[in-house]
Amino acid sequence: MKLNQRYIKSVEELQSLAEGEEKILFVASQTSTVIPYHLLEQRLTAWAEGKGLESITVADLSRLPKEMDLDAEGNLHIKGMVTWEEAIAFCQVRGRTIMTYPTEQLAAIPAGVATSATGERCFGFGTLRNQVRSLSFVSGKGELIKLSRDRKLDSIPGLDAYRDSYKAFENFKNAPFPRFDVETDLLTGTEGQLGPIVEVELETTPLEDVRYFFILLPPWEETLTPHLELFEKVQAFKGAVLSCELLDRHCMSLLSKANQLGSDQDVMFLEVRGEEEAFDQVFEELLMDFEHIDDESIFEISEERFHEIRAEVPRAIFENNQRMGVEKKGTDIQVRDRDFKTLLETYLQGTQMGLPYFLFGHFGNAHLHFNFLPKADEVARCNEYFEDLYADVLKWQGSPFAEHGIGLIKQRYIQPFLSDVHYRVFRELKQVYDPKNLFFPMGFMNGPHAANFSDS
Repeated sequence: MKLNQRYIKSVEELQSLAEGEEKILFVASQTSTVIPYHLLEQRLTAWAEGKGLESITVADLSRLPKEMDLDAEGNLHIKGMVTWEEAIAFCQVRGRTIMTYPTEQLAAIPAGVATSATGERCFGFGTLRNQVRSLSFVSGKGELIKLSRDRKLDSIPGLDAYRDSYKAFENFKNAPFPRFDVETDLLTGTEGQLGPIVEVELETTPLEDVRYFFILLPPWEETLTPHLELFEKVQAFKGAVLSCELLDRHCMSLLSKANQLGSDQDVMFLEVRGEEEAFDQVFEELLMDFEHIDDESIFEISEERFHEIRAEVPRAIFENNQRMGVEKKGTDIQVRDRDFKTLLETYLQGTQMGLPYFLFGHFGNAHLHFNFLPKADEVARCNEYFEDLYADVLKWQGSPFAEHGIGLIKQRYIQPFLSDVHYRVFRELKQVYDPKNLFFPMGFMNGPHAANFSDS
């Protein structure tokens, strides 16, 4: 089996590739946590040989020409694989900023839209899905198609039943399946299975003063009381508080000495609007009004240091997995507020397995990443734990993959969350936009066992 590497340098070249017959996996900045890039050749080779294919193409879009423009209404127009870091810098010198802050700011925005990455500021600004005004993509017929948030989707067989199933997840960052309400939803969270995104128009917001705080807490394994007090109270401050993030004590141990905060303690970060009225309310009614958190455990921190610390942890976990030659063994689960304590208690059971673990993520959204760092011979034990965990998430009507997509690694866990209602709509959309099933054909839209990968 031959694995072809293609570096796409223009939209026209991409259109020509789409008109061919080659099965294609699109990549950009290669920061995704659901595609095992260090094992990609091995995984794709196994899949292609299982399908009797002679070749498959990995199409790298990172060399597409980049363009950015900010219109009079404050909407950011990008072409090519512009990164979040580049877009933030571009907007800020013009007095604006984007509302989505993924932890990995070196990721490409079109790829983030494709996986519906929601980042830290979802707590204050809502989801990326609602910030995308329009986008353009290349279909499986080689057509460049523009989609608008202002146009509703219709004329898709089975869509009414699909939308009925989505209602239970309307308040989640992401459901177990894409929304499919307006046109831009077709490419948001579908992971390139209907085509690669090449242009995106995003809403931005005026740049304003923001202040950052961290709170030292006792380890969550010892007591959940202060953590849950903060979780319950911060819900009333959405909008004034833009993000509420947790790094547990094990995460802190991964950091460089200069970035370690506290002593064997969990750290909660709050990003607070600096506008006087909003800040005073947060300060007086939240930060200075805890029953189980001491005022002396609350400190201010610079924006630069906050982002540096926040990004260092997932990178360190990724690098460890790469060294060990294993795929990521972590969660991307969001639950309803009522089930958050139960989720934390279920994670506590995982701490008893005797494996290194880390808990971090978007605490205010009841959306945390619980990661193991297993050796190769410990992977099977992790899989058993996750099988039981995702069965619980299904029972709670939670979302198993609320931020980073499904990719290759997590397909074994998504299947119970999808039904014929969803696969019928997926088939209809594939037939319209990718009739030869060239784009990421091992993806979740192709039905149960589409990837058919063995665990590493």
